[in-house]
Amino acid sequence: MTTPRQPGSGSSRGQSPRGGAPRPSAGRAQPAKGQPARGQSGKGQPARSQSAKAQPAKAQPAKGAAGRTPRTPQQRRPEGRPPARSQAAVRPRPKPRGPQRPRALKLAEPKRRLRVITVVLSLVFSVFAGRLVQLQLVDADALAADANTNRYLSIPITAERGSITSSDGVALAATVDAYDITADPAMFTPEATGIPDAPEQAAALLSPIIGVSKDKIAADLHTPKTRYKRLAAKQTPAAKNQISDLKSTLEKQAGSRACQVQKKLLGKPADQGGRTRVDNECANPLAGVFNQETQKRIYPADGLASNLVGFVNGEGEGAGGLELQYQKQLAGKDGHSSYAQAGGRLVPTAGGSMDPAVPGSDIKLTINRDIQWAAQKAITDQVANSGAEKGYVVVQDVKTGQVIAMATAPGFNPGDLSTAKQSQMGNPALVDAYEPGSTAKLMSLAAVLDSGTANWDTKVTVPNRLVRAGQQFKDDVEHGDWYLTLAGVLAKSSNIGTIEAVETLGGGDQLKANQVLDGYMRKFGVAQPTGLNFPGETPGMLKKPEDLVASEKYNISFGQGPLQMNALQATSVYSTIANGGVRVAPSIVQGTTGPDGKYVPTPAGEQTRVVSEQTAKTLTSMLESVVDDEQGTGGKAAIPGYRVAGKTGTANRGAADGKGYDGYTASFIGFAPADNPRYTVSCTLQGPVNGHFGGQLCGPVFKQVMEFTLKTMQVPPSGSQAPNLPVEWKP
Repeated sequence: MTTPRQPGSGSSRGQSPRGGAPRPSAGRAQPAKGQPARGQSGKGQPARSQSAKAQPAKAQPAKGAAGRTPRTPQQRRPEGRPPARSQAAVRPRPKPRGPQRPRALKLAEPKRRLRVITVVLSLVFSVFAGRLVQLQLVDADALAADANTNRYLSIPITAERGSITSSDGVALAATVDAYDITADPAMFTPEATGIPDAPEQAAALLSPIIGVSKDKIAADLHTPKTRYKRLAAKQTPAAKNQISDLKSTLEKQAGSRACQVQKKLLGKPADQGGRTRVDNECANPLAGVFNQETQKRIYPADGLASNLVGFVNGEGEGAGGLELQYQKQLAGKDGHSSYAQAGGRLVPTAGGSMDPAVPGSDIKLTINRDIQWAAQKAITDQVANSGAEKGYVVVQDVKTGQVIAMATAPGFNPGDLSTAKQSQMGNPALVDAYEPGSTAKLMSLAAVLDSGTANWDTKVTVPNRLVRAGQQFKDDVEHGDWYLTLAGVLAKSSNIGTIEAVETLGGGDQLKANQVLDGYMRKFGVAQPTGLNFPGETPGMLKKPEDLVASEKYNISFGQGPLQMNALQATSVYSTIANGGVRVAPSIVQGTTGPDGKYVPTPAGEQTRVVSEQTAKTLTSMLESVVDDEQGTGGKAAIPGYRVAGKTGTANRGAADGKGYDGYTASFIGFAPADNPRYTVSCTLQGPVNGHFGGQLCGPVFKQVMEFTLKTMQVPPSGSQAPNLPVEWKP
């Protein structure tokens, strides 16, 4: 039976909350009609059901802490019966609860949390973005450079220096393989090597091999911020191999099993000073030493033509002679290469770059190696025999102006500058300016003949003394009056006769005479650059006619006073006469071969007509009298089978301080064959003490060099006899 539901009441106990079938009452009494059900108050509140028999109402005791009225033992329900409760004591029973669930946390406001997270993430990403911009844009180049500095080594590639060869292609200066001994100082720190004194140990091993002091090597290795140091340049392959072998031995020793076990057991024990103790037997102080292939300059001829060829300094750059003059062409253009390295070893897969070097040009000289050798030997011997301070020989082709030989004594070996004196390392044949003396008389008589004021057979009376400008002029030997032809004046080398001949140029006006003479001398190349542009070359000196004073107006005609020349200029004067009166600018470089292998010849020397062909022919015959005539001063220069034309010179030598004279300059200049001139040879000795006359000292040198030259160049002997012009006349 279902208990009807009261209006305003809740669900009765025993009825399904969802209105389903009623639950069994379990023997409990139903409430009377009109009374609230158990668990339901009169105000419509739910009340618990009572037993079938209502108990009389009693005073309700105070409720306990749990909200229930305490019961007496008598009020306890009997077994099997539901407890009877007073209506007043009944309180609402809470609804049965299902399984307990954890209390849900109340979340903060979502929008506020999202704003905070957004701000924080924005700040974080801003920091990352800023750092990224700094690394990728601002510091990119610097970081890349630092990375390359630590990872890549940039090694210069020295361009192969061009060679200097003689006219037949034989090297006078060449380049051979050599090695620069280099190091990476960053690999010599205690952290990198485990050796506190690695630079000092390496220096002790390298010094005796490369010839550099221990202190210098150690100082170079104590620069860890530098990744490249050149410890020694231009070392021989033998030195390189010795270092490589030593390094290999140390590497094997450091990698031996015994060393590995010892290192594992000992680690890096410290000594009493707290520093890392080094087991030298298990360390390699040369791990950071390398070698770089380069070139070394050598001079295979052991000093042949050294004063002309010159030399290079320790950096391989030209420092003297042609090596200096043609430094740019010879040096070429250096390149460089870079490669990744780790522990001093190449990393093959890390890439690299190379800017190849451009080799220098080869320079081919006009110098004939054999003739150069003969000239150098002849002048070296005569400098020693005469006790001269120095001497030089020049050989020139009269047709082309090319210098066939230019020898100086004493010379030096450019391959070993440690034994050379500073005074020996120049080229005095081009650098020295000296008063030529009687060899300059050829220019004076050329002016007289070419001007038509006299002929070869003009009669000249030569007194023992000639007074001009308040000064007495004399010849080299004492004599009475000489009655000479103009050819005889040249043959006997008379100073007085030359003064008298030059005076005819002015018709009694000495200034005019000097002006005419000055014009011819300058056309011969006096006080003019030779065109070689050799380092330190002197153009000589010729005082202007209007500036000449007193005796200068006269002694300039026989090669003294305000007239100075170098040896090549003096040689060129005779080559001009030998070439029919046409001067060809001298040259010493035949051509160059560039890095592309193309040979470019040197342009022919500029030609200048100085005197007429007839004048040159007459002068040639007059010069032959100097050598062939018994009264000539150049008899020691004669060469059997060849006609020789030449002139002796004996001049007072200017003092080193420029005040007065000190000693002599002895010389001889000539050409051969006189009937078909091919070559000119000049010999000059400065400050000889065992004699001083040019014919006696330089005549033999001329003969020796000229004879060798004619035979070497296969010049046929003369086919005619010398004209033997008269040198005297009878009053």
